Amino acid sequence: MALSERRLVVILLGLAVLGHLARLTLSRPEEAPGAISLLPAAPTGALQAQRALVERAARPLAPDERIDADRATALDFARLPRIGPVLAKRIVEDRSGRGPFRDLSGLDRVPGIGPSLLARIEPHLSFSAPPRAAGPGPAPSEAESPTGPSAAVPLNRASASELEALPGIGPAKARAIVAYRELHGPFATLAALGQVRGIGPRVLARLRGQVRVP
Repeated sequence: MALSERRLVVILLGLAVLGHLARLTLSRPEEAPGAISLLPAAPTGALQAQRALVERAARPLAPDERIDADRATALDFARLPRIGPVLAKRIVEDRSGRGPFRDLSGLDRVPGIGPSLLARIEPHLSFSAPPRAAGPGPAPSEAESPTGPSAAVPLNRASASELEALPGIGPAKARAIVAYRELHGPFATLAALGQVRGIGPRVLARLRGQVRVP
């Protein structure tokens, strides 16, 4: 064998030995070379936190439990009736971009939330942000009525006969509104009228601009 060929063989053998030594050095002393290492298990604390989140999301709301709409997380909103994860995330994103809701009318700005849904979730909501300051423009009751506040029926003061004349409200619904008002107090918003039995989204839509909530 020529001298140059012998030198090449020696160099290759040396490189092989060095590579093997490097693998032994980098591997764990207690493990054999080429052994498969398993990923470490998740910490117990992380598993407990994840389990707590799942249990919290699945826990139904108590009858008197309320969620602060100006501070709640998407997980909190998802616990409300008829609010799924997608709509809950949309509510939080709207609040992050446009500021706190302050009241039900502010929450109504979120796409996918209408009068019927507001009436359904209102008993479970609270608002910690201060109410809006009155501006120079017309009051909300005036904005709802094209002919001004004097043409709209005051929802919290109208008699059964006055309510009966409203569109979609007959004698039975008028009496039900008065009875509900006497039992639960005045209506805070028009959407709250949906709590009265027999009054649904269509009736609420017809009443918009016809009644005012002073």
